[in-house]
Formats: sequence, structure tokens, C-alpha cells
Amino acid sequence: MISLIVTAYNYDKYIERAIRSGLEQRIGKNQLEVIVINDASTDKTQEILENYTGLIRVFNLSKNIGLAGARNFGIKKARGQFVVFLDADDYLHLDLLFVQQLFLEQNSNIDAVSTNYHLVDDKGNHINQVSAEEEPIACGIMFRKDYLFDIGLYDESFRAREEEDLRHRFLKKFQIFNIPLPLYRYRMHESNLTKNKVEMDHFDKKLKEKHS
Repeated sequence: MISLIVTAYNYDKYIERAIRSGLEQRIGKNQLEVIVINDASTDKTQEILENYTGLIRVFNLSKNIGLAGARNFGIKKARGQFVVFLDADDYLHLDLLFVQQLFLEQNSNIDAVSTNYHLVDDKGNHINQVSAEEEPIACGIMFRKDYLFDIGLYDESFRAREEEDLRHRFLKKFQIFNIPLPLYRYRMHESNLTKNKVEMDHFDKKLKEKHS
């Protein structure tokens, strides 16, 4: 089984697109669970999630714990052998999970698999195709769940660049293979955390200190 973990904080504008892209995946319904961690959103996220009762597993947190904490919460609730992260403002190609699951099942020596991705604008128009090997992102990677526990999950002291810290630790023991098919959709908009230069610079310094 695959556990698709969607982390959401005040993305009511986008979250339905993310959820639908999970539910519409071309794999057997008994092979997938969609888990949404609502990290104490103050917009209409919780109200929207009520429309998906019975289709997804929803956890509404009463206190904001940050992206790393929300992902760890989701991993601990996941029932699947494989785990994939999806941010609430992004979405998936219909065949992402099928391709990744097939690849990992046929390659027991591979520990995780990513794919390339399209940058899309606020309306979903494709801007550019990006290699996840050259410019990796946190989402759209299928991990063998046990290996995430093996490295200690996300470091919750990181409120940004948490994916870089996880990747650094993961690659010390395991490997991520990239399939050059653009099957993930990474949305660019004004609220992207990566546009918060102060936060990104602060945690870049913390990252270098931790792994120097």
C-alpha cells in the first residue's frame, strides 16, 4: 500500500486540486490511502476537508507544529509500505504513484524513487520542466517507509530546509533513483515558503552547521 501524505497550512485555495490528484491516481483503490494533516489552518481548509469524509483520512491539528512536524505526524499514521509527500498547493500526474510503485517493486535494491517535475503557475499552466536530480524537492518522492524511521524522520527543529536535512541524512545510508518523467506539479505563487529569504537563510546556516 502507498500512503500519500498531504500537509496543509492555509492553502484552502489549492487543497482540493491536491486531494483530487491523489484520489484520481491510476492504481487500485485498495493500494492507496490519502492522509491530510491540517496543521492548524485558520482559513477554510478544515471546512473543505469535511467534503471528503470517507475518501481520505484527515487529522486536524489544534496547534501549528510546522511542516517537518506535520510530515512526521503523517508518517506515524501511515499504513502503507511506501510513503509519498504532497504539499497542499501542488498536485500529481495521474500515473505518478503507479510508475513509482512499479519501479520500487521491481528494484528491491532501490530505496526511494523521484521523478522530474513541472513548475506551474497559479492557474496550473506549465512554466518549465525541471530535473529532480539536479534540483531536488521534498515532495513527489516515494520512500520505503521503514527507511524514514531508520534515519529518525524529519528534524522538527527545522522550520525551513527540512527536506535538505532529511535528504542529507537519507543519502548517507540509502539511495534515491530519479526517473526522468515530469510527473509532479510544483506550483509557483507568492506564498511559497521558499520565497521567505530570511527564513531560508537562517536555516541554511543551521543546515551547514549541523552537517559540517
